[in-house]
Amino acid sequence: MFKKSLHALAIVPLTLGSLLGPANFQSITAPSPTEHLVAQKEMSLDNRYGNAFVNNVFKGNILLNLAYLSNKVNSSKDIKWDEIGKPFQYEFKLDPDKTFAFHSDIEDKYKDKLVKTTNAHFNSQEGFKTDGYLFGDGVCHLASLINWVAKEAGLSVEAPTNHDFANIPDVPKEYGVSIYSNPFSKGSNTRQNLYITNNKPKPIAFRFEYKQSLRPDGLKDDKLKVSVVELN
Repeated sequence: MFKKSLHALAIVPLTLGSLLGPANFQSITAPSPTEHLVAQKEMSLDNRYGNAFVNNVFKGNILLNLAYLSNKVNSSKDIKWDEIGKPFQYEFKLDPDKTFAFHSDIEDKYKDKLVKTTNAHFNSQEGFKTDGYLFGDGVCHLASLINWVAKEAGLSVEAPTNHDFANIPDVPKEYGVSIYSNPFSKGSNTRQNLYITNNKPKPIAFRFEYKQSLRPDGLKDDKLKVSVVELN
């Protein structure tokens, strides 16, 4: 996930969002007449790594990162893994000329535009898991999926450091993003971040959908879908 380091990321509360039950899962996928679906990408959370134990670490960290993003979790005291692992939907809005960054150590040019981050630092104190190498493995996969859909949507995207040192299944190599957060390495942190600015004249929404499913052979194939919707 990351280059050899301690942790991964930081994030800020998102203002527009909701967590809905699986019965309402389809409601977020079909844009209303007042909005336009611009781009949509998904990946399996059961295909993050070939080893089942390591895959579950990646998957758990991705879902925990999304729980911090949506304010379902604000500290390790809030973590209930059974709840985090349930299907959900969440969205946040980005107004024109406003920026989302994956974590809070940002380049100076974004300071007046930043309105959102994922609200986590991917360390053990925040409850992120490790496979024995480092804490927070998996969040680079989430950042890369967001990068992919944002670029497909034509938004202004800067991902200074590519994740070409390791494969990210389901995501083309050119969209891989390296994410890093260490309280003693702010300069390095800013270069291993993801910056997305809404360059459109209308607000856009990022929508996240986690759905549990099975493959034809009966194995789990839980999916995470990220959509960009332009709001009229």
